[in-house]
Parts: sequence; structure tokens; C-alpha cells
Amino acid sequence: MRRESSNNKVRGGAEVYLRFLQLADAIRGLPSLPPLDPLEERILAWVARATRAGERLSVRDMMAKDELGAPATIHGRLKSMREKGWIVLADTEDARRKQVELSDAALRHFGQLSRAVVKAAKGA
Repeated sequence: MRRESSNNKVRGGAEVYLRFLQLADAIRGLPSLPPLDPLEERILAWVARATRAGERLSVRDMMAKDELGAPATIHGRLKSMREKGWIVLADTEDARRKQVELSDAALRHFGQLSRAVVKAAKGA
């Protein structure tokens, strides 16, 4: 009897997360943008957080982030992410500096993930 009660707690607490994972996997299976490697995912998360906070990130700003690796590595990943369609490099007032922004396709992808979270939370 006690085991069943404990199992229900685990199931109830983990159920939303497990439904979210299932929906997220389904979204990833849809024709979309090419997959990212782990470092590219970290860079994408960094750009997304900065975008949400209203901050502007230049390529130089990103390359200065030691926690993401060597500048050459970061530059290569930014180039790859741009080619894959996840980010765009926008012009700034200074033509020599490019601003890193999420692409429209990346924003749509985040929207799909957001809807998956809501759907999982509702239990549908």
C-alpha cells in the first residue's frame, strides 16, 4: 500500500516532465532546422537569454566568453549555426561589428517547444 502511494507521487511529479520530453522528441522529429552539437546548443541558449533580456550580443562579445571555449572555436560554431539557420548576423551602426540574433526559424522552434511545455502541463 505504501509503495503504491509513493509510486503515485513519483508518477504525478514526473508525469509532466515525461510528457514534455515525449512532445519535445516529436517536435525534433518534424522537418525543421538541422541539429546542433552540445556547444552550439549552449551558444543558442546564451543568445536566447540575451534576446529575452533585451541585450545585444556581437560576435566579438560571444568570442570573449571564456566559458564557451576558445575564440576560434566559438567563431566556427557561430558560422555553423548561421549556415544551419539557427542564428543571423545583423549589421550594427559599425559595419565591422555584427550582432548575433535568433533567426525566425529558431524563434518558431522555441514557440513549438513552449507549446509542448504548456500541453504537457495541461496533461493533453
